[in-house]
Parts: sequence; C-alpha cells; structure tokens
Amino acid sequence: MTFFTADFCDEYSDQVQVLAAGYNNYGGAHKCEGEIVTVALDKYNGELIKLLRDTDGTGKVVVVDVQQEYYAVVGEKLMEFAQQNNFAGIVINGYVRDTEQITDVPVGLYAIGTCPRKYIPTTVGQTQIPLSFGGVSFQPGDYLYADKDGIIVTAQPLV
Repeated sequence: MTFFTADFCDEYSDQVQVLAAGYNNYGGAHKCEGEIVTVALDKYNGELIKLLRDTDGTGKVVVVDVQQEYYAVVGEKLMEFAQQNNFAGIVINGYVRDTEQITDVPVGLYAIGTCPRKYIPTTVGQTQIPLSFGGVSFQPGDYLYADKDGIIVTAQPLV
C-alpha cells in the first residue's frame, strides 16, 4: 500500500471525512484500506464474531460502533478470524484486548484504547447500517483509508 492519508486530504479535501483524534493502531498492519462493512454492538461482540468468522473480507474494513462502552470487543481470537478471512482492518469506537498477542497479526486494528474484560451476557447487534462517531458518517460501501496520520472516509475509492 503506497497511499498516505495526509496526501489524500490535500488532494481531495472536499471529498474526505477525517475521524477525530484518539484512535490508535493495535494490529500488525501499519496501514489498511478497503470498502466499509459496518457493525453496531451493544457491548457483546456476537455479530462481529459471525462477520469476521463467516465472511470473505477481501478488500474490506469493518467499522464497529460500541458507543465507547468500556468492554473489549476484539482480541486475539477475532483478529485471527479477520486474518483468516482476509479483512484489511477493523476500526472500533471502543476497546480491544490481547494487545501483546495481536501485534503480529497483519490486520489493522484501530481503537480508542484497551480493556482486559469482555462483555459476557448476549445482546443483539446490527450489521450494514449507517454509523456515526468521531465526526464521521460511515455508510456501508464507503471507503476507508488508515495510516499513522489518521483515518479518513470517502464515498468512492481514491486510487
């Protein structure tokens, strides 16, 4: 991947949305890009597990909204599912865990921070719905680019 989000912001300033600061990369890929697939969760990550385990993720980035609830929704097992099914990355409006174990998994994993606990009771999530957080509206099918400078979203691929 040879893109840089800063260059895209300069060249396509009227076409990009920039996610607010505070999202760090915990995965093994230093950059990721792809078509957005969305998941809204109520603390429990069951819908995300199904998506990562059962879907071909080639060319896709999963955007997850957990409304910043202080529970981890991605860890070692889910990152393994993401790698096995070729997802480029995951962006979470929430938290991750198992950070020691996932640094070598070649998938981008951007989140607000870490939390060692997960949510146990089963709740229902939704996939492929519009999401909004960090000053950005995420539509299924939009395109996301992430690197060390930040995360941007566009309606169409820029390259």
